[in-house]
Amino acid sequence: MRLITVSLAALLILIQIPLWMGKGGWLRVWDLDKQVSAAQKKNEELKARNAKLNSEVKDLRDGTGAVEERARYELGMIKDGEIFIQILQPNGAQPAPARAVSP
Repeated sequence: MRLITVSLAALLILIQIPLWMGKGGWLRVWDLDKQVSAAQKKNEELKARNAKLNSEVKDLRDGTGAVEERARYELGMIKDGEIFIQILQPNGAQPAPARAVSP
């Protein structure tokens, strides 16, 4: 009787191995589930980035405010009739950001 019990237990273990370790087994499904979750998270981040860029492109196409802001801060441009004032810090410290002031 003991031999039959040991044989059946060994057979049960041999049947379970492909279920857990084989192609399409539980371990593979768990790994693929983690990969899908990581891909979904990355997709959400990329969707947010695309929405931000799309909004910026729309703003640049439609309004002049964004173009003016970029010209001021990235290119240092000022409007006609404005006075450019730059304040320098003593002892070589970082200068304060330049500002254009309307008269």
